[in-house]
Amino acid sequence: MAQKATIYKVELSVSDMDRHYYETHKLTVAKHPSETDERLMVRLIAFALNAQEHLELTKGLSTDDEPDIWQKSLSGELNLWIALGLPSEKVLRQSCGKADKVIVYPYGGKPADVWWDKVQNSTTRFDNLSVVNLPEIETEALSKMASRAMKLQVNIQDGEVMVSEGDQLAYVNPVDWKTAK
Repeated sequence: MAQKATIYKVELSVSDMDRHYYETHKLTVAKHPSETDERLMVRLIAFALNAQEHLELTKGLSTDDEPDIWQKSLSGELNLWIALGLPSEKVLRQSCGKADKVIVYPYGGKPADVWWDKVQNSTTRFDNLSVVNLPEIETEALSKMASRAMKLQVNIQDGEVMVSEGDQLAYVNPVDWKTAK
């Protein structure tokens, strides 16, 4: 019998001084059985870094043709496609063809470095693609904060991210590997 997703209730308070965005999002997050706590937390950080009124978490790992997070226009066009991990060159190409803007958040240290070395040259033709690496030591620290009911406070200033949950604190310093034009 297949395992079911685990439901997480998250109150995500975002204070983004760089974009002047201050809002609290109440999210219900389905964690796929094969998803790690680290990936779950990376998903929440990616959401916070791009938080907007119409940004949505998708089904994620359970569907191949959807990103982890997206924003659609009122008429249904894909404005923003956010993927986590190490997508193939084919997936990058398809994503860039479907959405106005695509952001990939690789994480995991050495495997992410190897992936970027492999696909970097083929991404130069995608003007709508950004790649933002999240350092492994920082995402591992985030994973320790994961719980079924979270009240996360995310402060973003000068590109640095501070995440707090209760008395726990973690810092993430995203590294821009490629910026959309």
